[in-house]
Amino acid sequence: MPKLGMTMEEGTVQVWFKQEGDTVQKGEPLLSVLTDKVDIEVDAPASGVLHKILVPAGQTVPINTPIAIIAAEGEVVEPGRDAVPAGETRGSGGKAAPPGKVRATPVARRLAAQWGLDLAAIPGSGPKGRVTRADVEAFAASRQAAALPAEAFGPAAVAPAAGSPPQAAVPAGLAAAPANAAAAPVTGPQAPVAPRRIPLSGMRRVIGERMSQSAFTAPHVTLTTEADVTDLVRLRTALNEEDRRHGGPGIGYLDLFVRIAARALLEHPYMNARLEGDELVLEPEAHVGVAVALPDGLLVPVIRHASRLSVGAIARERHRLVQAARNGTLSPDDLHGGTFTITNLGAYEIGPFTPTINPPQAAILG
Repeated sequence: MPKLGMTMEEGTVQVWFKQEGDTVQKGEPLLSVLTDKVDIEVDAPASGVLHKILVPAGQTVPINTPIAIIAAEGEVVEPGRDAVPAGETRGSGGKAAPPGKVRATPVARRLAAQWGLDLAAIPGSGPKGRVTRADVEAFAASRQAAALPAEAFGPAAVAPAAGSPPQAAVPAGLAAAPANAAAAPVTGPQAPVAPRRIPLSGMRRVIGERMSQSAFTAPHVTLTTEADVTDLVRLRTALNEEDRRHGGPGIGYLDLFVRIAARALLEHPYMNARLEGDELVLEPEAHVGVAVALPDGLLVPVIRHASRLSVGAIARERHRLVQAARNGTLSPDDLHGGTFTITNLGAYEIGPFTPTINPPQAAILG
């Protein structure tokens, strides 16, 4: 298990992209590893044959634990490590060698495999042509729209089940049935539909563990107040216009709150602290995490040294982190080391609310 971040101690194998007996090339994607809510694609460290998978998908092991054996073609593996007799190979049933490396995020690979899509046929919009989750969803929707005849559109749209490919939009005028359409005959009572069961794994499992840890170790007290932000609105408008003139992503209120909170944390060090055993650790720097909602859960990438950054620099870093979170390209180090968290539900027309403290931090701003 490779060490994929400075603070990583263990990793969970999410999916193997190869099977035992498959040929692998150095540098091509071999497996996906989950570490602290982030899926990371791990490349093959050498070329050869994937002789043995030692850690199956779903298992968590400490770093440096052997997870697979890659052997040279025809190599005899030492006894005691699932040796293969000379002359025998664990082939893939005459299956042709897999195609060349396709750059894709782990989430995109999982969805493509789940929906039976060829990754090589999907145009990538990420860095260096990397295929992202959005690319897979758009490709699936376009294929479905092209294959679906007009008469297949029913009288009402049915929301897809979670985990299903996105549905193509129903063209205007086709959603409603003709006025003289005959009602469907009643055929009797319908068979009961079994509930869907979703394994609590990956990001959902980590989020559940963190929320439980927070609830049982940090008694939550919520304080609310009101402030006149007339001057802040004027400041944001001016900074936003200036930033966009220089090609920046624009300044949002969240960027201002990150800057304000970071300065306030240094003036109130007990708010910029964490509980470690029987000690309270006061952090000398303000590293502010910003919550990002995803379809599978929530991530909190960290803007480091936020008190030292200009509002424009904060906006650019926040934009980078949000895009990386949505594309599945965050690194473990992007998520570690936060001393305070801001979560903003204003876009959903939510007023005051009580967020859960992000452990081991001492406070959160909602």
